[in-house]
Amino acid sequence: MLMITVSDAVILMAGEGSRLRQGYSESVCEQVGGQSRLRGLNKSFLKPFVLVLGRPLISYTLEILMCAKIKTVHFVVGYESERMIAQVKQLIPSGVNASFIENRDWRKQNGISLLAAAGKVGAPFLLTMSDHLFDQAMIGRLLDNFGPGLLNIAVDRKLDSIFDLPDAMKVQMRGNKVTGIGKDLRDYDAIDTGLFVCPPEIFGYLERAKSDNSQNDCSLADAVRLMAGDEKVRAIDIRESWWQDVDTPRMLQRAEQEMTRRVLRSVK
Repeated sequence: MLMITVSDAVILMAGEGSRLRQGYSESVCEQVGGQSRLRGLNKSFLKPFVLVLGRPLISYTLEILMCAKIKTVHFVVGYESERMIAQVKQLIPSGVNASFIENRDWRKQNGISLLAAAGKVGAPFLLTMSDHLFDQAMIGRLLDNFGPGLLNIAVDRKLDSIFDLPDAMKVQMRGNKVTGIGKDLRDYDAIDTGLFVCPPEIFGYLERAKSDNSQNDCSLADAVRLMAGDEKVRAIDIRESWWQDVDTPRMLQRAEQEMTRRVLRSVK
């Protein structure tokens, strides 16, 4: 039996990270008590390069993709794209090819960012976000268990461990099939971790979602709902693996605390 492998990854990093930037801005104002420093921070802020335990946020994802034997990483950029590309290039690991895809409509939702990669990425491909942290075991489990021809979502059933659960993307399941997704679901079984293995069909579903929207806009979740309606979305439980979305200063603080705890535990 032919084994299907994943060699391409897409990282969505087109947005400006306004929630994290605003939190940083407020913190700086409190510390230095002046607006000139605040304006400088707003101009220079690039979310993927916020330091997490002294390293750029995006560097953790690149390291794990390299360990997972991903050969080509496609970065979808938008906000401050030239600066973003210049800084990413400094972090590309040896042996990994980098492709940069510009989303000129970066102010729209993340589905438009993924659509920018249509026709430019080998499939199946790994999809993640530039502001998510996750451990090696999590990506390994997804790549070892994904179903070809399906949209595979790494989900977390450990609901009690989710930081800021009200803001999390909730997932309804029947067995391992996804039947619903959304932040406002009242009944749900797991949380979407922002890590996927995608078939090429996802681009057609994104186009459908976009055409159904009067603003020609769509989110990734919109496409997931359409694919779920056709029973083409499979959930893969990450079990004890760890991940964290870094969308606010509190989430960043939580991530650093957990990563420090894990490092200390590993050296005991």
